[in-house]
Amino acid sequence: MPEIVFHQPGGRVATVETEAGVSVMRAAVQNAVEGIVGECGGQAMCATCHVLVHESVLDGLPPIGDDEEEMLDCTAAPRDPRRSRLGCQLIMGTDLPKVAVDVPETQL
Repeated sequence: MPEIVFHQPGGRVATVETEAGVSVMRAAVQNAVEGIVGECGGQAMCATCHVLVHESVLDGLPPIGDDEEEMLDCTAAPRDPRRSRLGCQLIMGTDLPKVAVDVPETQL
């Protein structure tokens, strides 16, 4: 089962197991992970699921699409040019069985 490790700004860590095909944002919202809002429901239209992906999995992620790129320019917390991604665009499964992310201090 795919696993997501959310590192909170205060140092807390939340580990969530989810089904394949579920986005990082959806898994966070379904499991009440603090700091992930998902206001647009996963349409890459709000940047309230901004996460900072840990270096260990960056090279295995799909490339950033145009819509995601545009929304990442609108994040409330500073964008990291290499690590920032929208959680709604990261789909857990065979290609992404485990990921660790930092949750920014603010999404709104």
